Parts: sequence; structure tokens; C-alpha cells
Amino acid sequence: MKLMTIVNAVKHEKWCRLLTVLMRMTVGGVFVFSGFTKGVDPWGACYKFADYLAAWGMHQWTGTALFLAVALAALEFMLGIAIVVGAYRRSAPWLALLMLLVMTPITLWLAVTGAVPDCGCFGDALHLSNWATFGKNLLLLAGVVYLLLFNTSVRGIYGPAVQWMVMAVSFAFVMAVAYYGYFTQPLIDYRPYPVGTRLVSQVADSEDDGSEGEDDFIFIYSKDGVEHEFTIDSLPNEDDGWQYVTRYHAKRPHGTVIVQDGSNQGNIAIMDSDGNDVTVDVLGDSRRTLLLLFPDLQHVGVVNSFALNEMTDAALVADAQVIGLTPATADAIEHWQDVSMAAYPIYNMDDSELKMIARGNPAVVYVEDGVIKWKRTLSSLDSAEQPIQLSALGDDYDSDAILTRLMLAYLAALAVILVINRAPLVIRFLFLKKKHKL
Repeated sequence: MKLMTIVNAVKHEKWCRLLTVLMRMTVGGVFVFSGFTKGVDPWGACYKFADYLAAWGMHQWTGTALFLAVALAALEFMLGIAIVVGAYRRSAPWLALLMLLVMTPITLWLAVTGAVPDCGCFGDALHLSNWATFGKNLLLLAGVVYLLLFNTSVRGIYGPAVQWMVMAVSFAFVMAVAYYGYFTQPLIDYRPYPVGTRLVSQVADSEDDGSEGEDDFIFIYSKDGVEHEFTIDSLPNEDDGWQYVTRYHAKRPHGTVIVQDGSNQGNIAIMDSDGNDVTVDVLGDSRRTLLLLFPDLQHVGVVNSFALNEMTDAALVADAQVIGLTPATADAIEHWQDVSMAAYPIYNMDDSELKMIARGNPAVVYVEDGVIKWKRTLSSLDSAEQPIQLSALGDDYDSDAILTRLMLAYLAALAVILVINRAPLVIRFLFLKKKHKL
């Protein structure tokens, strides 16, 4: 009771109203950013949800990961917009509090156990340590509690009658962004390999230093919050609770292939069926290359094989090589080659790095002189036109232009709603002002 007396005493003070607006922008802005970065890359958010479900031993729920990822992205984005514009001034802070009361204990558990190395709160746009994420949630909790007390002291931008329209167009916007991100490629590529990246670069050989010509990778896996190092011949079984974290070269001899992304996330490694690193052999020259990525080969439908084989034929005619990349076992690769009649070689690549290069199952990446020219999901490519022009096949997807159009349409819709909502008030104000002068 005493608390409410204090709240009522200060809620109309100028400093309190200003702080309320600032808190709306801060708390709401974090929710908007979190929802957008998940929505722009639903594949990545889906993978992260699958990591959580695996850490909790809920493997049977993995099929719901995509739905949960997109639903959370939409909820966070809409909730953030509601807080920023002052819509649903009472219910929005309560919903934010409910979400944080669920998320904060989870982030504390992650910080203590390290079961999932990266919480994925902001997708690949911003990586925070688990302890930093926990601290961020505590600050958000404080901000939400403040809004619970003082949010009604400042009017919202939109009146109650049209607030549902604001939520509707916000939902449509984030769903449109997620649609392109899932069925084509993310409209903003926060990963280490955006289009235009020089994927690999050969280091000049030295004939007189006696260095070896083979890369030695050290793989780091985590279990029960403790990280261990493994060689490629002693990788642990992920079904036993091991989580892949990263890898690095134990030594970097001349002739190796280095990722040119400035991310310090390690080098890509393409392995043959005998476990030999053949990255230099398959990507170390200046040939045009069509990379076919199969993150989950077991769930690639045979119906995709027709389009893949057509592109393979077109690549061979254009004197381009075709390479399949997958983390699948040798038996799974052999089965796929049998049922799809694939004429291209398939090599192994680490699951995490493969998913970083492009989204989709399968995904297609076109590389010229070591530079990524375009990348798409297979289903988004129009291979019906003959002859297939590999260099231009993915050029019809201008992510910047699409995102700009979506954002302009979204802002225009918000502006129209505002005009419809506030125009009567403006007209009434002008009428009364004119009448007063008369």
C-alpha cells in the first residue's frame, strides 16, 4: 500500500514520465531486436531450439523446433513493438514479466552448467556469454518491474481502438521476414560467410622450411559444463551428451586453406571417406564450384535429386565442378548416391560449419575463384529455364531490396493506422482552436 502511495505521488512528475519513455524504448527495443534476429534466420533459431531440447533430453520434441522458434520470434517482436509504442500499457509489461520469469532461470542454468554454449537470444547477430545473458535478463526484469508501476503514466502513441491493428501488421512483417529466411536465405546474413566472402585462400608453399603438408585439427566438445579436446580420430558420441563447441588447428602448415571472414572461428575442413583433409584438393584452385550442402541427408527427399542432377549436368557443361558436403555417415552417403543417381562426389564437413555457410536442406552455394557469388535453398531456385546459367541462377534474390520494401511497407502501415486513429483528435483540436478565436 505504501509503495502504491509513492507511485501515485511521483508517476506524473516530469522526470518519471521521461524515464518511463526511456524504459519503454530500452526494454521494448531489446525485445524487438531479439525477435527480429530470430525471425530473420528461422533455420538458425530452429537449430538452437533443437540444441535446448537435446540438452533437456527431449529429443521427441525436435520436430516442433521450427514452430517454437518462429512463434517465439513473433511473440518477442510484437511484444517489443507494443512496449515501445505504449500499446496495451498494462498487459504488455505483465506478459514481458512472465516471459522473463521463464527465461531468466533458464539462462542461469546455462551459465552454471554450460549445457548450451550460446543461448542464441540474438541469433548470430550478437553473441553473449551465458553469464552476460543472465545479467542482461536481470536488467530487463528491473526495467519491466518499473514499467509495471509507471507505464500507465504516459499515453501510448496509438489509441486502444487500433492497437490490435499495430499488432497485426507487426505479425505480418515478422512472418514475411521469416518466410524469406526459411524458404530462400536470411534477408540479413549475420553468419561468417555472407555473399561476397572469399571462402578460402591458399597460403603459399615453402620448400625450405620442412613443414608438414597436413592440417591437424583439435576439436573442443563440452559435457556437464566442462570442455575437453579431441583429435579427429577420437571424437565423442553426441548421443552421450557431448556438445560441439569449436575447433582449431594445432598447427597451421603451409598449403592449408584459411577462412577469410575475420571471425576466428576456425578453418573449414572437407574430409574424404578415409578421414583425410582434402580441402586444398577440392577448393584450393580457381575453378567455378557448385557446392551442394546436405546438413541432414537422411531427410532430403529423393524428389530433390532431379533438380540436383539437372544442375550437376549444367555445371559440367559450364566446366564447373560439383561437390556435395554433409556430416552424414559413409553408409548414408552411399545410400543417397544409390537412390539419387548422384554423379557428384560427396565429402564430409562438420555439421556446425556446414550450417553456417548456407541455410537449407539441401542448400546450394555457387563459388567463383574462391568467392561466394550466391547461395539459396534448393526449393527457391528456378531450374526450369534451359539452359541453366549457374552464375546468374541465384541473382534474382536481392535481399537488401526485399528487406527495404518490407520495412517501408511496415512503416507505411503503421503511419496509416496512426493517421486513421489520431486524425479525428487533430480535426477536433483545430476546430476548437478556430472556434475559440472567433
